[in-house]
Amino acid sequence: MRKATRHYDDEVIGFSNGWQGVVERQVLALDVPTMQHTLPQGGTVLGTSRYNPFKVDGGVDEVFASMTDNELDGLIVIGGEGTLSCANEFAQRGLPIVGVPKTIDNDIGVTERTFGFDTAVSIATDAIDRLRTTAESHNRIMVVEVMGRHVGHIATWSGIAGGATMTLIPEEPFDIEAVCQSLQARHEGGRFASLVVVAEGAKPIPGTMPIPEDTYDEFGHIRLGGISHRVANEIERRTGIETRVTILGYVQRGGTPTAFDRVLSTRYGIAAIDAAHDQAWGSMVALRSDEIVRVPLSDAVAELKGVSAELWDVAQEFFA
Repeated sequence: MRKATRHYDDEVIGFSNGWQGVVERQVLALDVPTMQHTLPQGGTVLGTSRYNPFKVDGGVDEVFASMTDNELDGLIVIGGEGTLSCANEFAQRGLPIVGVPKTIDNDIGVTERTFGFDTAVSIATDAIDRLRTTAESHNRIMVVEVMGRHVGHIATWSGIAGGATMTLIPEEPFDIEAVCQSLQARHEGGRFASLVVVAEGAKPIPGTMPIPEDTYDEFGHIRLGGISHRVANEIERRTGIETRVTILGYVQRGGTPTAFDRVLSTRYGIAAIDAAHDQAWGSMVALRSDEIVRVPLSDAVAELKGVSAELWDVAQEFFA
């Protein structure tokens, strides 16, 4: 904000509730006094929504009209795959847009980090550390479900950091029988506590365990969550070892941001303002080799970034 208002002498406004706020003219004036003390806050002061103007009658026209009505030179769009995909569609239609990658899933392509991810991993890791105490005290298997609809970055990073016994992610369908055999051997070998980290979008190899049919919400997104209960039930049934579940859910999205996320979001913000003044429309700011660069929005949303083979190999080293 300081770079925009004090260096460039810009007038900055924000739209509440994502693309819905743009369409409905939900405007909030933004300046340094308004934004002070927000750095330690999690979440978003502007609010968010899953509103897609391309799926609403007249939504696209209203976005262009809102830009004109508010006399805007450009729009900086902050969000994840859904928000930035809309931004790319508008950029292709000539709307002056710069993107900023913000999602705890860290699934945006062509950037090493999205801000929010490091905080989510830290929260999940802390939870795993705390659950280990209960697992060891009661000789249990603890199944921890973390967020990750289509990619397993949070699960993989927190699983490694927390020393989880095994990690299950969407990119790698799991064999429940192999999972159970590994856990059984571990406990028979004298280790009486195991932690299994499961991404909410993890799926078994077809035919290896019963799962309900997929259901979808009003936006066409698959409804996820609860895979940990099905995994835990199968583990306890097949091994006879007491198994308990903890679903972290939205706990991962709140709280105080880590120092890394505070610095990264600040760097992204300054880079986005500079990009707007350079009229680098249709670009997104990204982190590469600890440098902030500009990449085409179209490249950023071309495909989701999954867990790398190297990192997944590291996670597999914990299997016993």
